[in-house]
This record gives sequence, C-alpha cells and structure tokens, in this order.
Amino acid sequence: IMGPAGSGKSNFINKLTGSKEEPGAGKLRSCTQDIREFIVDLSNAKRYLFVDTPGFDDTYRSDRDILRIIADWLERKYRKDVKLTGIIYAHRISDNRMSGSVCKNLALFGQLCGDEAAQCVRLVTTMWDNQKPENTEIWRKRVSQLEGTFWKPLISLGARHEQFFNTRESAWNIVNGLVHTRTSLAQRQSMDATGELDEASTGKALLIQEEMVKAQRKLNETSVGRALYCRFQMVLSEQKKTLKQLLDALAEKDPNAVEQLQAEYNRAEAEMQKVMKDMEGMKIPLRRRIALFFSGKKTYSVRVRIVTYCWHMMTGGYHSVRSN
Repeated sequence: IMGPAGSGKSNFINKLTGSKEEPGAGKLRSCTQDIREFIVDLSNAKRYLFVDTPGFDDTYRSDRDILRIIADWLERKYRKDVKLTGIIYAHRISDNRMSGSVCKNLALFGQLCGDEAAQCVRLVTTMWDNQKPENTEIWRKRVSQLEGTFWKPLISLGARHEQFFNTRESAWNIVNGLVHTRTSLAQRQSMDATGELDEASTGKALLIQEEMVKAQRKLNETSVGRALYCRFQMVLSEQKKTLKQLLDALAEKDPNAVEQLQAEYNRAEAEMQKVMKDMEGMKIPLRRRIALFFSGKKTYSVRVRIVTYCWHMMTGGYHSVRSN
C-alpha cells in the first residue's frame, strides 16, 4: 500500500487487520517511517500479507532514504520469487488541489511500478466518510478529473479506481475484488499441467524489481532513481534562485529586515546543502552510464510517464506539467 503521507495508508491496513490506529495517524504528517508487514490468516485457508510503506516527503527522512527503504524490501522479496498480487495507491479525495508533494508521489509511483504491473494497481480514494451532502457533486467531479488526467496513464494500462469508506467491509471489498480479478486473469493465462491454477502467477513484478534483479542495476540507475535525481536538480535550481533573492534583499541593509532575512537565508542554504548531498548519492558516474548503455540487459516492463497537472485555483482549470 503506497501513497503520500497522510493519505490513509495505515488506516486502511488497520481496517483490514483490526489493528488500532497509530498515534498521529490521520494527520497530514508521516505515521509510517519504515516498511511494516501484517499477516492475516482467513478461515478459508488463505493468507494475506499487507505491507504498509512510508510516503515521499516523509516528516523524518529524505526522499532518497524512503526510496531506498522501499526498493530494498521489493528487491529482497523478488529474489525470493515473491510477487505482489496487488498495489493499492491511496489518495485523499478531500484535497481540493493536487499539491506538488502529491504530484511527486504519483509520478514516482508510476516510474517505480511500470506498465506491466499497472493492471494490479487500485487507485483508492480515502476520506469519503468525511463527505458532507453539499460536497457530493464536487467530490464526484474530482474523481472524474483524476481519472481523466492524473491517473489516465495508469488506468489506460489496467489500473482501476475504488472508493474507501473507512470501514472493514469497504477495505476487504477492495482487496477481494483485486484478488478475484487477478486470479481470474491468471486462470486464463497460466494453468499448470494438472489444469489447476498456479497461484504464483497471480502476482506481477514491478519495474524497479526487474531493473534491480534482472537488469542488475543499482537504485540510482533505475527509472525511479533517475526521476528522483531530475527532481533534485529542479529543487536545487529553485533553491539557488531563492538564495540569490535573499542575498539581494540583504544587500539593501534594511535594519528592520536583516535578522529575519539572515535566518531565512541560513535555512535555505541548509536545505540546499541537503539536496546537494542527496543528489551526490543518486548520481551515475560517466563510466557506469557507458557500461549500462552497452550492457544489453533489458526489462519486460517500461516506466509509466505520469503527466501531472497543477490545479489552477483562480480559474478552476489545469496547467499541464510533464514529470521527469
């Protein structure tokens, strides 16, 4: 289960497992800081493993650290021939705009997932239990906008939208529907010699798993790793502009503003140093780039390029911004 911080990932798992809510859950800050696994054994001899993941823009960790945590877990599972039956991506339907953080999470998710696994994705909108009658039509329009713009690349590859009403029944309906769809598809595509379903065939490898195991790439050499590096470059460019503006303001020597501007400058400089450190860790040396070019190792999947849209609050329209 993936999605931005505060989108309801942990709450969704709590409803599935009957666990109690973590302190701070439901607020727009990080609740999950590491990968957490939850095993549920059902009476029909079925065992489910649900995995809670931290979102990018985590309160306590950098995006590079979060990607490393998720990638390490996925790589370990894939090397043990464990594939994911489904991926649930949570999104707050109560949000009246697509923030930069939410767009970034979605874009990186597309790069990490790839086209082959998109059919295993359920784009789950949360917070429907907070809906007021007067907001019904507004929220329905948001769903249509999400399906027609932000989520369109994933939906065109087989992903589906589901609504979560913050109940155990609603959570299990989403999971059971996903498992049933995957099982039915596998029955048509992959039957063993005895005519019985090979249950391992219901799972799909994510693009990042193929890249790190089959193609033997390092994390910074994967599609999502390169996308994150490009985003670091964009952030660094903006931070340099901010520092220049602050320096120009300090040069005016306004005694009433010097102390405040100096504090802002120090904070911006510290943030820039942090981004530069993260960039250095994601950089691919030239010699390695040449080796990758001639390696000939390919993946079955390709990345999903999400075209994100910035919500124009003044006119209600969209500005398209292609993600890296």
